[in-house]
Amino acid sequence: MNKSNSASPDYGVVAAKLSEIETEMKRVRLWQTQPLAPEQYQFSRAFAGDTMSYDQWLQFIFIPRVKQIIETRGQFPASSSVGAQAVREFDGNREADRLITLLSEFDSMFGGRAF
Repeated sequence: MNKSNSASPDYGVVAAKLSEIETEMKRVRLWQTQPLAPEQYQFSRAFAGDTMSYDQWLQFIFIPRVKQIIETRGQFPASSSVGAQAVREFDGNREADRLITLLSEFDSMFGGRAF
C-alpha cells in the first residue's frame, strides 16, 4: 500500500464534502423530515439494507457517524465505499447523478473502499 494514500484526510475537507452531500440530498428530495422507527436501527446487513433504504442510511447512519468523528477528532476508517454503493442504489435515477459524484469523491478521500 502506498503510504501517501494511508493518511487520513483533513477534518475540514471531510466536513465540507459531507455538507455538500447533505445539501444535494435535500435538493433532490432524498432527505426525510420524519425520524426512523426505532426498529429500523436494528439492522444486520451492510448499509442497513435489511431495515432502511440507502438514502435513509446515508441520512440517519452515515452522515451522523462522520459528523461524530469530525466533532470528536476521532479516527476515520481507512477506506470508504459509499460512492460505489450509490452507483448501485441510484442506477437509472438521473436526479441522483451529482449525489453519486459527491459520494464517489468522498470515497476517493479514503482510498475508495469500505466506510
